[in-house]
Amino acid sequence: MMAFRLFDRPSPNFDARPDGAAIDMLVLHYTGMKTAEEALARLCDPEAKVSAHYTIDRDGRTYAHVPEEGRAWHAGVSFWAGERNINGCSIGVELVNPGHEFGYEPFPETQIAALIDLAGEIMSRHAIAPARVLGHSDVAPARKEDPGELFPWPQLADFGIGIWPFVPHGRGPVPEDRDAAFARGLRQFGYGFAPDADAPLEKAVAAFQRHWRPAKVDGVIDEESAYRLGVLLDSLS
Repeated sequence: MMAFRLFDRPSPNFDARPDGAAIDMLVLHYTGMKTAEEALARLCDPEAKVSAHYTIDRDGRTYAHVPEEGRAWHAGVSFWAGERNINGCSIGVELVNPGHEFGYEPFPETQIAALIDLAGEIMSRHAIAPARVLGHSDVAPARKEDPGELFPWPQLADFGIGIWPFVPHGRGPVPEDRDAAFARGLRQFGYGFAPDADAPLEKAVAAFQRHWRPAKVDGVIDEESAYRLGVLLDSLS
């Protein structure tokens, strides 16, 4: 039985995907507004020029805004693994949450259950790899913090939605050039930062920590962050 109830709430804010573009990425957001209705109104306001394919309310109600074959306007200026037109190759899902500006709070189980079902369907329809399920902050680290450090990425990874560095006890060796190696690893993993993208290295480090080491998000390369990135890179090889 599906955990979400789907309602139509069409948005005019979309256009055609580039010719030949494959849908191979799922990008997760929080709405970052005080109420669900305020967020839904903005996503459907032609003056706002923003949208997503879906929004999931805190009780699991799910609103469909843009057909999946259309390009929703959710990622903005963004970059991942050499791709700069993230909107063109992705599905965008918003989760109702006031966000860091208005009282960031945990995501309810009903909302996450709905997301797990919806994301599973989306990934099956478009053959999206788990490693291509990302947060807005991953693809736009200089501008965005969502879905943030309270988002339950490990729970989603249990269902094959995204990946997580489930690390054994202890850590492996850390290279002598740890900071340089970490920067190289971030690029290899997909993050964009100067000079390839308009974000300083510390913003990309903070985005990595916000997703994969949320207990401490400070933008400083440390041993645990380096180890977790190594685990993630190994999982892709």
